[in-house]
Amino acid sequence: MTRRIPLRKRLLVRLLIATVLIAVCSVAATAWLAVETTTRALREEQGQVLAEDMDVLARLSGYAATHSAWEGVEDTVRALSERTGRRIALTTPDRTIIADSAPSGTSLPPRAAATVDPLRTDTYTERGAQRSGTDPRVVGPYLLPPDEREKLDRLARVRQQCYARSGYRATVVQTPSGRPVLDFVEDDVTTAYVPDECADGKLNTPTPTEEKALAELTDRSRGCLQAQGLKLGSGLFVAVDTTEQGLSARYLMGKLANPRDTDALREAERCAADARRAQLDPYVAPVAELFLGVGDTSAVRFDMSPANKAKIVGAAGLVLAVTVALTAVVATRLVRPLRALTEAAQQPPELHVRVPVTTRDEAGILAAAFNELTDRRERLEAQRKAMVSDIAHELRSPLTNIRGWLEVTRDGVVEPDPALLASLHEEALVLQRVIDDLQDLAAADAGTLRLHREPVRADELLDQVAAAHRVAADTAGVTLRTTADGTPWLDADPVRMRQALGNLVSNALRHTPADGTVTLTARHDGDDVVLDVTDTGTGIDPADLPYVFDRFWRAEKSRSRRTGGSGLGLPIVRHLVAAHEGTVEAASEPGAGSVFTLRLPAAEPPD
Repeated sequence: MTRRIPLRKRLLVRLLIATVLIAVCSVAATAWLAVETTTRALREEQGQVLAEDMDVLARLSGYAATHSAWEGVEDTVRALSERTGRRIALTTPDRTIIADSAPSGTSLPPRAAATVDPLRTDTYTERGAQRSGTDPRVVGPYLLPPDEREKLDRLARVRQQCYARSGYRATVVQTPSGRPVLDFVEDDVTTAYVPDECADGKLNTPTPTEEKALAELTDRSRGCLQAQGLKLGSGLFVAVDTTEQGLSARYLMGKLANPRDTDALREAERCAADARRAQLDPYVAPVAELFLGVGDTSAVRFDMSPANKAKIVGAAGLVLAVTVALTAVVATRLVRPLRALTEAAQQPPELHVRVPVTTRDEAGILAAAFNELTDRRERLEAQRKAMVSDIAHELRSPLTNIRGWLEVTRDGVVEPDPALLASLHEEALVLQRVIDDLQDLAAADAGTLRLHREPVRADELLDQVAAAHRVAADTAGVTLRTTADGTPWLDADPVRMRQALGNLVSNALRHTPADGTVTLTARHDGDDVVLDVTDTGTGIDPADLPYVFDRFWRAEKSRSRRTGGSGLGLPIVRHLVAAHEGTVEAASEPGAGSVFTLRLPAAEPPD
């Protein structure tokens, strides 16, 4: 019996789903780990490379800020290359090599990483991003001599003590030019705040060296200011921002005729920045291009951090645990019915053990098929036992009659007259028919039933069978007739087909009362020839129809041969028709009669 298994219940689908889930979890975990690890590594590497780039640029900018030329920078470039493990090259704007850590003749990268210009830079230094874009290490004429430094240091310490008396803690910090400034320790106090008792103005006043440099700056700025319509006054602005850049800008703005004009102040700042760059230009190295590349002696390495290793191990363990859990669940559900089948199959055959059907998948279908096989085996066992009993009964009756008559004849009780001999001959024929039927069934079961197939006219075959049973039909008072639709031809063994039809006709005559009719018909049906044996007898109960072709089965449960034959005729019919690659069916209506239909392959008429 074939049952349609729902798609979601099929073992293949369930295994595929489990496999897909495991694969999705594995791929998702792997992808997540790869993305997270790679992203983190790239960020760390980018941050590290960016910090190194900024440090290299800051150091080379500092060298340019403190040297008027690039002579001697080779040692600095080589030291930076060894420390960072990267190639560092300095060139002029036209790509002429100034210094290069790589061997001579090595081609430069396609683009410069940065431009080294201490007068125009936003490099982060210890003083922070410079608003004017000039490296604070460029001091030029603002570099203070020792005596002025010493005087300013004393003033800075005096102000630091004054701040301390006012409750503020400050530290003295030296700028590149030598001028000291005060930095407050508290985060909420700026260097622009000066308590009144400490505001003597001495520390913020330019020194003679600074005055000279500022006077030069004023002359350089005059043309720019006049071009913008600004005029310098005679006043002096005392700057709170005492760095070199603050002094230069505030000094000029303090000399403006209208220092409160915002636009004028903005233009003054621009003029001061341009004039200061021109003033400092002779003190710094020329503009250079900085090229950065992969080092010759070491390569960038991505070292996996312990946290990433722990994530990978944890994710792998989680995926493994999920895989084991899913596999265990699926395997348990698969193995449970198989174990039940194994245990049932190992039981003694006579117990006919069945297994519960708990699922609708392949395992459930297998369990149902096993139960059906057990039922069939139980039925076959019962039929085998019944067949042995029936064979014994069929053989015992004629043998008992023959033995009894022979014994009384031997003892001289009766004379062996013709009537007695005829009776003994009839019993021997019965015994012979039973043995022949059993031999035919054994040959059919063993596949050794021989057929001599040839083209046979169906109408002639029916006439021959009817003629053979005409006497029996007349004796029973039953009308026996044949009809044929045309002249159908069969590809069959005529002897075996007469045997099969004869069994059906004998069975019909036996169960048809007097004045009844048994009809044999033949007709074409496509590529087949259909033979029908129809009677108007007592019929067969619908509950008995499935068993009419079983061996030794009789409609009457008694084993009397008066109401039934040996019980082997219909099984022989089924085997003979199957050997001809045909089919046989039975239909019946109790009280109206039965129809046995044989469907056999048709044959081409001979020439």
